Parts: sequence; structure tokens; C-alpha cells
Amino acid sequence: MCFTACYLLSIIEYMKTLEEKEIELLEEFEVYEDWMDRYQYLVDLGGELEGLSAEEKNDDTLIKGCQSQVWLVCDEQDGRLYFRGESDAIIVKGIVALLINMMSGCTAEEVVKYNFGFLDKIGLKEHLSPTRSNGLVSMVEKMKAYALLKLKV
Repeated sequence: MCFTACYLLSIIEYMKTLEEKEIELLEEFEVYEDWMDRYQYLVDLGGELEGLSAEEKNDDTLIKGCQSQVWLVCDEQDGRLYFRGESDAIIVKGIVALLINMMSGCTAEEVVKYNFGFLDKIGLKEHLSPTRSNGLVSMVEKMKAYALLKLKV
């Protein structure tokens, strides 16, 4: 019973519009007054990721340009994209989870067109080192690349 209910809740969560997800995310980040608390929030988010199998961690899914090792996988179901990922660094893993939560359940077209402005609104880029910030850009580019591939198929 719990599995079915939890599964349905996760589907409902993914079916929210990007605008709804962005509003919720911004409200969530406003709860935390300083960046140490926000980093802890990211660490907690990362702890919720299921991880990837050894086979899924390969050169095709490895994101180039990241200081840490980051892998991102994209599945499509019923015209919607669902991302899964993993990282060997705890804060980066949280950033991966943040992006996955935001973009999973979107259509390929939505991912391609989305500007990822929430990253600036929460101030994430300015609170990362330059190499981590470059990695964040690489993660976004990988999500968009997956989406573009789905549009071409």
C-alpha cells in the first residue's frame, strides 16, 4: 500500500509545472537564513538520491567540466523525461538532486526552453567556487543535451 501511495505521490510531484516547482523551491530556500543551512539542505537532498548502477556510471553519462565525478542518466516515459544521477561529492550530489527534482517529469521541449533562472534566484551560483559553478553549468547543459536528443528522435 505504501509503495503504491508513495509512487503516486512522486508522479503527482513530477507533474507539477515548472513554475509551481520553482515557486516551491524558492519558498523552501527562503526558510533557511544562511548558506550553511542551505548547504545542509542540499546535502539532505543528495542523501535522498537512489544512486546509479555501475553500468550506468560510464563515459557517456559522466558530466565533463565538473570538479567532482557526476553522472546523469535520462529516461523517457509517456513523453516526459526523468533524470537520475549521482556524484562522489556530497554538496554536488545535492545540486544534482535539486536539478533532478526540478526537471524530472518535464517534456523535452520544456527542458530545452527552460532558462534555469531559479539557480540565480536562490543565489546558488554565487555561493559556489568557480569550478563548482562551471560544473553546475555543465550539468544544465547535459540535461538540455539529453532533451535535444529526445526531440530529434
